[in-house]
Amino acid sequence: MRQKTVAGNWKMNKTLPEGLELAAAVLDGVKGLAPSARVILAPAFIHLQAVAALLKGSPVGLAAQNCSPEEKGAFTGEVSAGMIRSCGAEYVIIGHSERRAWFGEDGPLLQKKITRAISSHLVPIYCVGETLEEREAKRQFDVVQGQLQEAVFHLDPEQAGKIIFAYEPVWAIGTGRNAAADQAQEMHSYIRTILAKKFGAHLAASASILYGGSCNPQNAAALFAQPDVDGGLIGGASLNAADFLSIIKSAN
Repeated sequence: MRQKTVAGNWKMNKTLPEGLELAAAVLDGVKGLAPSARVILAPAFIHLQAVAALLKGSPVGLAAQNCSPEEKGAFTGEVSAGMIRSCGAEYVIIGHSERRAWFGEDGPLLQKKITRAISSHLVPIYCVGETLEEREAKRQFDVVQGQLQEAVFHLDPEQAGKIIFAYEPVWAIGTGRNAAADQAQEMHSYIRTILAKKFGAHLAASASILYGGSCNPQNAAALFAQPDVDGGLIGGASLNAADFLSIIKSAN
């Protein structure tokens, strides 16, 4: 059975003192819950080292929200996968819908980032998902298949097996609209089918596929009960320790 995963993406929120307070509250709550689910926090870059020190020796993992496709060099403002790993992080979010929309990240770039992350011993959390316009045009399956093909199909099965996938229905992020549990299940099952065709049934069956579209304490249990939904990539609800812990509890 695949282990459930609940990852909190803080985005561009929390000062360092606020972030440490939130991380400490989550850590205390996780110790009390003793969850079976894997828990991951993804704070801002400048928080990574301090949060890593706080989480050291705990069951809570640490992720960065992005990484450069380059190993090192004259790339002012960029942060490399090696730098992230040296701070104590184990995971990195790649291809988030906000990076695609606001920073123009496309398939060739995301392919390089995934390759760089894996070679730097980071686990990519690779995000795919369609916009409202694409769903209304009934193109959601083509869009998601294309996002998988362009960024991960160059990998061999061993490399692809290191990836955590996350389905983000872009139309359900911060809009007040939520994908119904059966809509999430439909797409997660489809993603697993695509992975099976490319990498084999074993990888598809063992791959973790998270739901990342406005998951909250009210809908988490219904979403996580779906057979192909292996947890969540949580945005706004991860900024409140009580809400995030409630979602973690739903994953047990």
